[in-house]
Amino acid sequence: MRYLCAVYLEPKSMEKLSPAEGATLDRDSIAYDDELRRSGHYIVSDALQRATTAKTLRVRNGKLSVTDGPFAETKEQLGGFILVEASNMDEAVELASKIPMAKYGTIEVRPIMDLSSKSKS
Repeated sequence: MRYLCAVYLEPKSMEKLSPAEGATLDRDSIAYDDELRRSGHYIVSDALQRATTAKTLRVRNGKLSVTDGPFAETKEQLGGFILVEASNMDEAVELASKIPMAKYGTIEVRPIMDLSSKSKS
């Protein structure tokens, strides 16, 4: 089963990292992706640019509304994701606990809904 590991972080706490600490975190994150590939759990991952670069859109009654930034004003913002293959939620949580960003932010683990089986009914 596939699980999304959504990585949330506080931008201010990330800004406090020294350049060396940031480089180490990047290196550790890439190394963990490689470890997940070798073990067969890795599907895809990526880091996101700052939330201030985002656009949020809504379509209501056929009318498009676009605003700058993320939908919610929160301390923690979505910073990236890793999509993994795991046998169950316990294994997915174990994999997510080793994501280097977990030391600085929050990881949400959520099962992926299989819509392909719903469309066949």
